[in-house]
Amino acid sequence: MSQIQDDSRALRNAYGRFATGVTIVTALDPEGQPIGLTVNSFSAVSLKPPLVLWCLDNASHNLEAFRRASHHAINILAAGQTDLSNRFATWPVDRFAGLPWHPGAGGAPLLPGCCASFEVVNETCHVGGDHTIFVGRVEKFSETADLAPLLFYAGQYRALVED
Repeated sequence: MSQIQDDSRALRNAYGRFATGVTIVTALDPEGQPIGLTVNSFSAVSLKPPLVLWCLDNASHNLEAFRRASHHAINILAAGQTDLSNRFATWPVDRFAGLPWHPGAGGAPLLPGCCASFEVVNETCHVGGDHTIFVGRVEKFSETADLAPLLFYAGQYRALVED
């Protein structure tokens, strides 16, 4: 068994044994420009009220812009959107260059072809270690039930397999 303080890579690998979906969280920065990044730390928190959360590294250059944004959009990626996930995980690059999107609540970009999208009010955020936890209240959502999700497990993209 690894000691946490001695082996952060091993801890990260162990965290990676939990399969997750892949999202792109978007917002508008204070100048009204779209920002976004790939996130797999998304979770439903509550149905009443409808709350979700996601986490962002405190070292992110976008942290303050996301803190100040009135709204976020959480775009749940579909199995065929690996390239889009990689695009929003790469820095520096203009992630929105040539990318079609439309504004959701508060102007937060909604991306086409996703399994689901959540338009959320930025309710609160909490520092949790080296990340900030954003909690949002869902105002609107949509889903495309016939799309399979993009999954991430053990450091790789995966596909959902039916039994």
